[in-house]
Amino acid sequence: MLRSVFRTRSLPNVNHPRYSLFLCIGSVFHLQNIINMRDLQTIRLMNGIPSRAPQSTSAEKVVKSYEEAVRQLNTLQTNAAVLERIRLEQGRRVKNNLPTVIEFAKRIGLTLDKLDKLSIIHVSGTKGKGSVCAFCESILKANGVKTGFYTSPHLVEVRERIRINGKPLPKDLFTHHFFTVFNRLEASKPDDGVDAMPGYFRFLTLMAYHVFLEEKVDVAIMEVGIGGTYDCTNIHRCPTVVGISSLGIDHTSLLGDTIKEIAWQKAGICKPDRPAFSVQQPEDGLEVIHETAKERKVSLIQRCPSLSSYGFKDQPIEVGLAGVHQHINASLALQLCKTWMEEKHKDIIFESISDEPSLKKAKLTNGDEAHDASVSCDMAMAQPFVLPDSFIKGLKNCYWPGRNQTFSRDRVTYYVDGAHTPRSMKACQKWFEESAQLEAAKIDGPVARILIFNSTGDRDESPLLEVLMASNFDGAVFCPNIASVYAAQNSAGKPRTDQTNYNTTSSKQMMRCERNLATFDKILKESITSQAAADKVTETDNEISHSSKSAPVYTSTAHTGVAASRTQLAHQTSSLHTSTVKPDTKLVVMCCIQDAVQWAACCKDSQLGSPSLEDPIPPDASRSAKHIQVLVCGSLHLVGGVIKILDPNLAVTKL
Repeated sequence: MLRSVFRTRSLPNVNHPRYSLFLCIGSVFHLQNIINMRDLQTIRLMNGIPSRAPQSTSAEKVVKSYEEAVRQLNTLQTNAAVLERIRLEQGRRVKNNLPTVIEFAKRIGLTLDKLDKLSIIHVSGTKGKGSVCAFCESILKANGVKTGFYTSPHLVEVRERIRINGKPLPKDLFTHHFFTVFNRLEASKPDDGVDAMPGYFRFLTLMAYHVFLEEKVDVAIMEVGIGGTYDCTNIHRCPTVVGISSLGIDHTSLLGDTIKEIAWQKAGICKPDRPAFSVQQPEDGLEVIHETAKERKVSLIQRCPSLSSYGFKDQPIEVGLAGVHQHINASLALQLCKTWMEEKHKDIIFESISDEPSLKKAKLTNGDEAHDASVSCDMAMAQPFVLPDSFIKGLKNCYWPGRNQTFSRDRVTYYVDGAHTPRSMKACQKWFEESAQLEAAKIDGPVARILIFNSTGDRDESPLLEVLMASNFDGAVFCPNIASVYAAQNSAGKPRTDQTNYNTTSSKQMMRCERNLATFDKILKESITSQAAADKVTETDNEISHSSKSAPVYTSTAHTGVAASRTQLAHQTSSLHTSTVKPDTKLVVMCCIQDAVQWAACCKDSQLGSPSLEDPIPPDASRSAKHIQVLVCGSLHLVGGVIKILDPNLAVTKL
């Protein structure tokens, strides 16, 4: 039978004296060593590393620590009660956002005239915008361009959100720029106390602009947070070029619940007399993007061709990010970078495909990335071109952690992806299915599959979990975005602060996990009932069953109805994995990510601790398996927590 096991370990008692002491440990202060700093800074600049923070002229000046900066930053988070009020308001105040952010910018000395000095690539979209930005960063860096990249959310440390030349800001540089901006805002608070300090995301956006100006980057690659039209990143007036990645239904309480409404928000980053590009979109979404771009008087609006249409000089198409869905993101990045290079670095000449007809097509081993769903729209198609060697290198070397990422330890392979919309979950499931089957074919012995999942915000988990049913997991564990409830500390003995979240409560997160489990349980039972009915029809018609290894039918008295549309979606998601639904899939809820990962690995990853005796027993399939494949998806925050548990360095550097 299906076994549903709920919370087995309570959250820590926050009233306990030791826990209070743990939360209230004071800040560390240290003196800055200024010996030979001029020579060191010269060496750093020669190697393209951001300059260190200016040093104090007084040996008595105490420099604040990175941990203290993060703690101060966390005080700017919006608490759960305020977020709930904003949700109920349905985003009615969102139009006030940009004027408010501009006023904050003025208070730190960041005028719009100064922002005009930045050469900006601005990217919006529901899915893939971070990947597009990462491709742009890698391509331009391969061309010797000093890059700045602002992204969200972070996986392990908040400094990942502001990158110079492909690396997160060093801790001391982050700390210096943080307190420069923070202190200016503190010193200029209005007397009435209204909008005294910006919120968390507003602050980091302003800090990113400040950093990129101070560090004199050649290009600032800005990823939109939510939407586009009213997003904090949209205060600049003259980007070099803008891009719009794939549209989907997400953040409906703020952006609307139709593709047309969301498309209008995403296209709001278009600016007068500046070029814009979009990936292939649903037709109604592309039409809105086209009309909005024209209303905003762009100089150019075009949609991107398939990656296989570019010239790769007889080289294979190699993209650093796994998954065929990344190909259209790569195409958008190519158009953005070409446009930027043509305006800022005119020494590079791009050959058109027509000049080299033999280079027009390149073969893809796993099919092209997307069908053209927008052919009836009159938006022009951007022209593919022959890629310079530096562009080919940039595509190949791109590293963007937490997106279709795979790493193995001992007898466990972890597949992690931040997919959290129905469309991206389909791409994630397809990628996992292909990769997992290829790996399993090389393993001599049984292979178990475990899912680690959660969903956040106002998202409906049902369509996400329906897609994942096709992968037939032996077990699924649902946990909140809490890395650990134990005494996890940094090297200085202080509690880690980068993943502190005041936007929700632990009890709400646990309730959401239990809802995730109940939804998965319901879909599983529906699928089993539907499968049993199909098997009965097959028997009656004397037809051969499509699988000779069908699992025993699970009979449930808890649910007797069948939702045909749901079960059809679950079975049709993957054409590769056609085995029947497993009736003995074990479902559990854990109180933190650390417990979830240990349970999923089932003692087959020697670098992890063993599950507690208080925890549910892992599935029989896991205990007897030669190898375990663990898929982590549903939330980038969850992915970040898993990476933090396994190896925090994965958030920065490829293994």
